[in-house]
Amino acid sequence: MVVSFSLFVIVLFGLLGAGSSTVLQYFESRPQVSAFLKDETKPQEIELIRAKLEAAGKVKSITYISKEDALKIYQEQNKDKPLLLEMVTAKILPASLEISSKNLSFLKEIAEDLKKEPIVEDVIFQEDVIQSLSKWMVTLRKIGIAIGVFLLSVSALTILIILGMKTSQRKGEIEILKLLGASSCYICFPFYLEGILYGLLGAVLSWGLSYLALLYTTPFIVDFLSGIPLLPVPFLFMLKILAGLLGLGVIVGFLGSFLAVVRFVKSVR
Repeated sequence: MVVSFSLFVIVLFGLLGAGSSTVLQYFESRPQVSAFLKDETKPQEIELIRAKLEAAGKVKSITYISKEDALKIYQEQNKDKPLLLEMVTAKILPASLEISSKNLSFLKEIAEDLKKEPIVEDVIFQEDVIQSLSKWMVTLRKIGIAIGVFLLSVSALTILIILGMKTSQRKGEIEILKLLGASSCYICFPFYLEGILYGLLGAVLSWGLSYLALLYTTPFIVDFLSGIPLLPVPFLFMLKILAGLLGLGVIVGFLGSFLAVVRFVKSVR
């Protein structure tokens, strides 16, 4: 149970980290700077701004959104609110340039350059949102690693104590086996195997619990993160997590049993 709980918590932090990374990539791939253009803007002026931005080498993509395109986007976003659609026409919506940068550090510079353009009426960029997500993801990883290391240490210590008690109860058998010429490896192998089985069973149980928890909370998460393609989690990804957990379980189980058994067997004459 200790091993299962430890690996379960590690899986939760792993899923949170993977989900945060996906959300961050989603926001990074979206237009990060929106420059709203004045109504009298001419196509030549738009092309001039596009050329300036591309020449600077800081822009990944530039998309022009016309008034008609802006109306379609507005209608799609508010299709369930007919009252908001009655008085809105393409004439009152501004055309815009939607820009994605190659690096988050370029956002502020791009926004400042756009504000200097006479045909640009307003500039909005998502620097705060993306930077907050980045900081949150880094913090989450650090906390997850610290908690994971602590819980794995507790798991290894628990296995060490359990198998240490078992080996001490079989002191007489071990002494007889040594007198009969049995090698240390022969004596220790069943205890190693038991520790590894603890780790494997803990990994399978923790994976099953985490998968059930993920399936149970999927509707809520999908509703909360509306529009972000985070769920459902591919089954192949969960299989990779299972493989990682099995590896961790084997390492923890073997380490605990090794520390418990080797020292005791060597002390027996």
